[in-house]
Amino acid sequence: MNIPGQVTHLKKEILVKTIEAFLSDDFAEQARLIPFKMRPKGMEVPYRCCIYKERAIIKDRTIAALGFPIEEDDETVSLSAYAKKAIERNNLDNKNLTVLQAACKGCSTNRIYVTDLCQGCVARPCQSACKFGAISIVNSKSVIDDEKCKKCQMCAKVCPYNAIVKVTVPCEDSCPVGAIKKDESGFASIDYSRCINCGKCTFACPFGAIHEKSQIIDILKAIKSEKKVIAMIAPSIAGQFLGNIYQLKTAIMIAGFDDVYEVAQGADITACNEAKEFRERMSANQSFMTTSCCAGYNQLIEKHLSEIKPFVSNTKTPLFYTAELVKKENPDALSVFISPCVAKRTEGYENKNIDFVMNCEELSALFIAKKIDITQCEETKFNIEASKQGRNFGVTGGVEQSVKASLGDDSDVKSYLVNGLNKDSIRELRKFAKEGKCNNDCNLIEVMCCEGGCIGGNAVINTKSDAKKQIDNLLLKSKDIEKCD
Repeated sequence: MNIPGQVTHLKKEILVKTIEAFLSDDFAEQARLIPFKMRPKGMEVPYRCCIYKERAIIKDRTIAALGFPIEEDDETVSLSAYAKKAIERNNLDNKNLTVLQAACKGCSTNRIYVTDLCQGCVARPCQSACKFGAISIVNSKSVIDDEKCKKCQMCAKVCPYNAIVKVTVPCEDSCPVGAIKKDESGFASIDYSRCINCGKCTFACPFGAIHEKSQIIDILKAIKSEKKVIAMIAPSIAGQFLGNIYQLKTAIMIAGFDDVYEVAQGADITACNEAKEFRERMSANQSFMTTSCCAGYNQLIEKHLSEIKPFVSNTKTPLFYTAELVKKENPDALSVFISPCVAKRTEGYENKNIDFVMNCEELSALFIAKKIDITQCEETKFNIEASKQGRNFGVTGGVEQSVKASLGDDSDVKSYLVNGLNKDSIRELRKFAKEGKCNNDCNLIEVMCCEGGCIGGNAVINTKSDAKKQIDNLLLKSKDIEKCD
């Protein structure tokens, strides 16, 4: 989930200001004024050394909100020029993240470090624990050779004085695939050939230096056009806003959308197809099958974990089936997926039936800008009601429970949950692929990129515990999924 507090507040405020600027009579001029309105002359500077640095960083954040990469910014180009370029833009850039170097702290390198708490004890447990010969004793103190150190942290675990610590670079440390490194200037840089768009870096950085590039202006342009625009809401969205899901549908339509579809409806199709595929694979004596609905996991497979491909379900994602249905029923409409994470933006680029992707933060900002109170909205029912299991897809365990329910008789299902992708869980999946078997002879592995499931995505606006409570309340009023034939 995104960082609580000031970073989240700042991002949302900029999104709100950007939307308000678009809705005004002079988008370009109002966009130009955003840094000055947020940091007016004489205001006490809350974060940086001076008001000019504050305004410069707000400008960069606004560039990202307008949908442009900050790395390519020419400081001489004004926000009004970017606003005009956003209006003229017809194609989206498929690189989802951008780094604000002006906000990046250029943190010191990841390393294991011996502090002054070291007592130079006779036992030398740290030296004994190190298998790589990285620790020597200098002037009766332990010293770590960074060239030899493998950062296993065994020395830190055995030190009786807690004198050895890991110095971390938050964004680098959070990335499960090593896609973030320092560039030649010492600031964070993203290697997009390695990035799986999990978004973990966006909430790991305490300075908010890594941003999603928003599509909000493109979506507002679509709403303003004469075309029909349909929103598709992820199952996890039911846990993000006050009011129930039917009031949320009304609020989204008041915001300008012509209709709203539950992606949980597509989740029911995914569950049924995955259940059938599971049966077929087990009948063919395959040892295990993993789920395939998480966009971050699918990118991990493509870029880093090809060896597990034979074990991955071929079933499409809930968004795929929902977008297919939307285009079938509304062939001339534009579709917008409302997502809890950045990874789904990539799925949007790859699917011709998905025109745009908006995240929860952006939808929340849209409600604020348009002064829409969900709790005051009337309820609007969906044309097709999704099942209890489909609406639970965004919570860890929800997918495998849906597959079991679709099978009816789940006595042969032995499930295993990968609750968040990190270096350890990726190593574990690689081991399963290499050995051709899962721990404890499990045969169905549910993989969620984010801890807690989609309710833990990088762009959600509610805590996982509160989101799960809201979804659980919705499930109490929802029907069970039908058994697949």
